[in-house]
Amino acid sequence: MSGYLRRLATTGAAYTAASIFSKLIAVALLPLYTRYLSPADYGAAEVLFAAVVSASIIVRLGVIEALLRFYYKEDEDPDRVVATSFAALFWFATVAALIALPFAEPISEALLPLDDPETGLTPEQATELARISIAGLWVLTLHEYLLTIFRLEERARAFFVTTMLNVAAAIGLTVVLVVGAEEGARGLLLGSYVSGAVFVLGLIALHWRRVSLWIDRALLRRMLRFGTPTMPAELSLYALNFVDRIIIVRSVGLAEAGLYSLAVKFAQAVNVLVRGFQLAWPPLAYSIRDDDEARRTYAAVVTWFVAGCSFVVTGMWLLSRWIVRALAAPKFFDSYEAIGLIATGVTLYALYMVLLVILGRTGRTELNFPATGAALIANVALNLLLVPPLGIVGAGLALVASYLVVLALMYGFTQRLFAVPYEWARLGRVVLVSAALVAVGELLLPTEGIVGLAARIALWLLYPLALLASGFFSAGERRWLTALRHPGELLDRLRTAQAFPAAVDGRIPEVAEAELRDEDTRL
Repeated sequence: MSGYLRRLATTGAAYTAASIFSKLIAVALLPLYTRYLSPADYGAAEVLFAAVVSASIIVRLGVIEALLRFYYKEDEDPDRVVATSFAALFWFATVAALIALPFAEPISEALLPLDDPETGLTPEQATELARISIAGLWVLTLHEYLLTIFRLEERARAFFVTTMLNVAAAIGLTVVLVVGAEEGARGLLLGSYVSGAVFVLGLIALHWRRVSLWIDRALLRRMLRFGTPTMPAELSLYALNFVDRIIIVRSVGLAEAGLYSLAVKFAQAVNVLVRGFQLAWPPLAYSIRDDDEARRTYAAVVTWFVAGCSFVVTGMWLLSRWIVRALAAPKFFDSYEAIGLIATGVTLYALYMVLLVILGRTGRTELNFPATGAALIANVALNLLLVPPLGIVGAGLALVASYLVVLALMYGFTQRLFAVPYEWARLGRVVLVSAALVAVGELLLPTEGIVGLAARIALWLLYPLALLASGFFSAGERRWLTALRHPGELLDRLRTAQAFPAAVDGRIPEVAEAELRDEDTRL
């Protein structure tokens, strides 16, 4: 199992590093953006960004999900899988964008309320924003696919470099458009999609030996049979993050949607971990062929991932007020109210990814949609009920409750198909420790000033000790913690562990992975 965990840590670290740096840069620019954008401008752009992602999920028809599975199947040719899946997405995205362009005006009317006096948008401006977003649909769909090729090859360094260059280009162009040209929501959209288009063309040139515009129809039919059933589920799950913004826009206005979107940005602290996990987990999990070993690995990964995310979520709850004060203009301060709830929802989403992989392993992907569909229905109902009286706090509560619904249903489905011995006692300790620290902080500690900040940071840093006192760590883990007092001994243990790597039964053996890492160093 150590070999799999080491692979997950290696690739996940690179993916997480890319997210960390990109999110740090983006957050560092928030003081600038929030002074040149109104909450309504920010809300309009974020609603359109979310709409593009939703449309991209439909256009992909589950092809990327099928790629992650078929690439590792023994009876499939990986090169043909890559070539056919790229050709399919290229044509799907191109046709979808061409069909949508003539309908840019009604699309803008459906998404952006022009009767809101805070927006200042004319019908012509809203239509232009919709056209930019339709072009962004093509860019986003192909960009996601082309980065997936690096994930399949576990070329984590190449993934990191490409992502960082793209982030740098997007941020540079966005600053010019938003700050220099005062383009508002239009500048945010153009900054993201114009730079993304350049990188899509560059990645096509980089992968030109592997990609193609010719489709192997028999292979595509097999891939669609696997992947298409995942599309409604993925769409309904992402809609949990999209429907709430539409309801906020229609119930309390674009400005509130802007505050909620900013809270989502701040919750990226936990999303950094989730993003790395989301990218690294499926290729690793699918490559474990022994069922018993897979069960043990899944259980261990869930325990430690929840423990790590809970530490970050606890900090987001306790420090949300100071985070917003430091990084946003005063008109955005109320966004702090939803940060802790959204961070909790992001962690629950990551746990859903574990269960989704289990369905993929068993081939029963059709069971995903009933779970996510039920969660979407719950989300819509709760948002309609909670957003009018509670605003963005109601949306955050609806998000957490909806993810709990999907997790409960997915757990029931997957345990019947592929039972995993989750470490419930340890998971319970993590939840109790986090909840207790947040409750103490919110009920007893100041909500402003340097004293309040110092007290809350001190309480947050008690998290590892509280876990230790709760009995979370096993005897073996406590021995490793004890070894931290003797760094030399710990390094010797790590060298010994690396000298006897676990065998990996996946499509990419560890020796090939090492060759890929060596190749990455020459990029």
